[in-house]
Amino acid sequence: MENSELSFTLAYTVFAICLIFTPNEFRAAGLTIQNVFSPWLGSEDIGFIEHHLRRTSLTVLIHSALPLGYYLGMCVADPEENLINIHQVSGSWRAFFFLSVSLQLASWVLVIYWYCSHWHNHPISRTLIAHAQLPYSSSGHVAANINREFRRIDKVVTGVPGAQVIVTDSWILKVTTYHIYMALQSDCHVTVTESRQHQLSPDSPSPIQILTLRVESINPAVRPFSISLNSTDYTDFREKFQAPIRTSPNVVVHQTVSELFLETFRAQVELNQRYTLPSGQEVELCFGCMQVPSSTKLLKLCQTAGIENESDCQQCFCRPMWCLLCLGRWFASHQDQQRLDTWLSSKVPCPTCRAKFCILDVCLVR
Repeated sequence: MENSELSFTLAYTVFAICLIFTPNEFRAAGLTIQNVFSPWLGSEDIGFIEHHLRRTSLTVLIHSALPLGYYLGMCVADPEENLINIHQVSGSWRAFFFLSVSLQLASWVLVIYWYCSHWHNHPISRTLIAHAQLPYSSSGHVAANINREFRRIDKVVTGVPGAQVIVTDSWILKVTTYHIYMALQSDCHVTVTESRQHQLSPDSPSPIQILTLRVESINPAVRPFSISLNSTDYTDFREKFQAPIRTSPNVVVHQTVSELFLETFRAQVELNQRYTLPSGQEVELCFGCMQVPSSTKLLKLCQTAGIENESDCQQCFCRPMWCLLCLGRWFASHQDQQRLDTWLSSKVPCPTCRAKFCILDVCLVR
């Protein structure tokens, strides 16, 4: 293989890998099928199912064109081979060309077949049909429900690109390159089947744990599927999922430093003095999660070492606005990740008025 052929082959191989397994750098620059063709695909937030019907179809067309694109590129990169004249090339190149054209034509026939049938024969539509039973009367009703729940801000979105996991109020969705797996929460069982420890991660200086969860539905028409989660996202997934999650006997789910701190934070606050609401004052929803009533009030109760020290705690005059979990997360987010020994003794600003407080100043509301 000559230098021009080798150079083009290496460059095209890198391009194809980046197109199929898009790295974070390409995503940050917007160089993805979803971003480049967004005017035709439509908004994912407005029509989640319709968007992914178009996206998966377009992905099939583009990925199937890669072999033919390589052949056409070689015609330009190495004109001495005269690949443009199909009758004069070697048998191996001729076979590669016809296979590439056949693959591209087959993908076009498949996508046109899906489109002409109003997407009813698309794999995603077939999955929707499998869920078309009570309380949903049709696949369109299922799609409308998923679209509606995806627009809500309280959904959990996690996982890696190409195997994204979305948990709404009623559904567990796994969005892959060519398909969407889905299961109704009320009909499925989730089991943690495997855990893998990774020592190196570009996003975290500490080792990470990847959990594999098996989602199985009692609906025989729904295929079981597996999802992968970072252990740091497992808590959010567990809170959003409305049924208990089973764990295989040989699997241990490690708690993160933040989760361990939240347990200690909760235990310490329960030992602190309680705050009694004035008569007539109503408890509002937590300002952080908007899901549960506010349950904490900041009162300056700790004994400061020096009044003039600017790091000393200050009196907070805010009404109860935060639940214990959200306030604990706020406290943990302001800590030095490299100095765990200072977390409990540190002081952070009130999320509302910025008055400094420590863990001893957090009171539960009664």
